[in-house]
Amino acid sequence: MRIDIVTIFPEFFSVLDVSLLGKARTSGLIDLGVHDLRDFTHDRHRTVDDTPYGGGAGMVMKPEPWGEALDSIIDPAEHAPTVIFPSPAGRVFTQAMARELAEHPHLVFGCGRYEGIDQRVVDYAATKAEVRLVSLGDYVLNGGEVATMAMIEAIGRLIPGVVGNPESLVEESHEGGLLEYPSYTKPAVWREREVPPVLLSGNHAAIARWRHEQQIERTRSVRPELLPPPALD
Repeated sequence: MRIDIVTIFPEFFSVLDVSLLGKARTSGLIDLGVHDLRDFTHDRHRTVDDTPYGGGAGMVMKPEPWGEALDSIIDPAEHAPTVIFPSPAGRVFTQAMARELAEHPHLVFGCGRYEGIDQRVVDYAATKAEVRLVSLGDYVLNGGEVATMAMIEAIGRLIPGVVGNPESLVEESHEGGLLEYPSYTKPAVWREREVPPVLLSGNHAAIARWRHEQQIERTRSVRPELLPPPALD
């Protein structure tokens, strides 16, 4: 997968050199390009923002640096990428969306700042590629970098070969619509707290039933809106 990021803080993404995603880059599973938006400005102050038309507080990111940045990334001769602008006005990011995006060959993330990016940038990008506004949730961040990092983490680990044991992805939270069951390891008793006996039984069918029951109970307690109506009864 090819991933491009446009940002005014390219150093933020140095964290992608560590852990599983760092190994995926080294092995060639992920091809990452981080682009400094200020490199596409032409004034000595490398200005990327200006006051909003219509008045109001804050600043808006100027369209021309964004246009030049996107033109440098999107090659008309190649398959158009999917361009993602993190935005509290977008669709909420989910595990299902992460899994779907993990199958895309090329993703471009545009990290806005201040009061956002001039809307004409989004409209222009939509003439060259598929564009999505995506939100991490019902809250506001200082910029798109944190949201982009979270999405890349969620998407990248679903690319075949990134996670060593693919079976570990199957029973995670939000796979199948339920939260993950609680996990335990050695010792069997820790500070007078015991591991549930069923996990020590060796009865794999009973363990599977217990884990599924725990998923339903945890989801009912924490995220009941994720359960279908029959499971709520």
